[in-house]
Amino acid sequence: MQNQLINQFNEVFGEGSNPRIFFAPGRVNLIGEHTDYNGGHVFPCALSVGTYAVARIREDRNLRFYSLNFKELGMIEIDSKTVEYEKSHDWVNYPKGVIKEFLDRGLTIPSGLDILYFGNIPNGAGLSSSASIELATAVMMNELFSLSYDMLELVKMSQHAENSFIGVSCGIMDQFAIGMGKMESAVLLNCQTLDYQYSPLKLNDASLIIANTNKRRALADSKYNERRSECERALKDLQKELEITSLGELSPEEFAKHAHLISNKTDRKRAKHAVEENHRTLQAVKELGAGDIEAFGSLMNQSHISLRDDYEVTGAELDALVEAAWDEEGTIGSRMTGAGFGGCTVSIVKNEFIDTFIENAGKTYFEKTGLKAEFYVVAVGDGARELK
Repeated sequence: MQNQLINQFNEVFGEGSNPRIFFAPGRVNLIGEHTDYNGGHVFPCALSVGTYAVARIREDRNLRFYSLNFKELGMIEIDSKTVEYEKSHDWVNYPKGVIKEFLDRGLTIPSGLDILYFGNIPNGAGLSSSASIELATAVMMNELFSLSYDMLELVKMSQHAENSFIGVSCGIMDQFAIGMGKMESAVLLNCQTLDYQYSPLKLNDASLIIANTNKRRALADSKYNERRSECERALKDLQKELEITSLGELSPEEFAKHAHLISNKTDRKRAKHAVEENHRTLQAVKELGAGDIEAFGSLMNQSHISLRDDYEVTGAELDALVEAAWDEEGTIGSRMTGAGFGGCTVSIVKNEFIDTFIENAGKTYFEKTGLKAEFYVVAVGDGARELK
């Protein structure tokens, strides 16, 4: 893979000194959805698929970007002194936003860069290709210009770039999981405090399967920001009597006792999901630690039901694919993952049933929706890094 990428880099940018290669994984969240911006816990893991950034320093100050995934957009070139959002630059705004974070911290880029990107994350599937591009760029900048930012700071810079430069009010989970990922482990993250702990992902005789609905979703254009606003209103109502700074501080029992304070019925449903999903996530990690994969899977199923009924972010395609998974022998648990409104599901499936699971669930899904799902048996990998 690395030699092939170097050859493709030289085809695009011309021969020269050897470029350096950086990689940031995609991520999947096993449980804990739409809790990150509500001060709750999430439980993601980094994947073995992700984004490669192949880069070489130039003699001038220009930055040239090219993606093997978006060849039709061609090469996009900018001056490193004027890094601004331009809609026509499409995907390039993500690395540009990260580069601007470095500029805003006082970095004077002494030389330009040629950068070739390649991602083997399914585009638009909800496995966080945008955050993967951001972290690949952040690690690249940190290493090429011999800076000393630690990974957590690069994570924060990448999230801020997506918030302020792209205009998407994402929480920190995606960037954190991608930057801080660890081989064969998931990470329990408190999104309020950034306290975290790694948990070995021992699935015994089962595997993780990502299924792409192929119902495209655009996060910035979805109802993501609307859901966030609904939760913020619910929190304000609760703060009339409770001294809390986030929904994640409440237990399900405390929420039930004070839910009447939330005047809007829809806001109440959104907050109910955020509180109960946070509790489910903590319980799921305990079950995993105790080796009870079946209990973990049951909590995944409950998570999807809550996302469907209380948070209303699933949609017909995600529901059809999850329900098809639930009907298959060998399925331990299945749920939507990511922001919703299309994208992917994550399932834990016993290894002996993987082939029939993919065949039958795919067939059932196609019959219900007319769409062909794509299935990926995924491995859990390390976080963002330079590839030597």
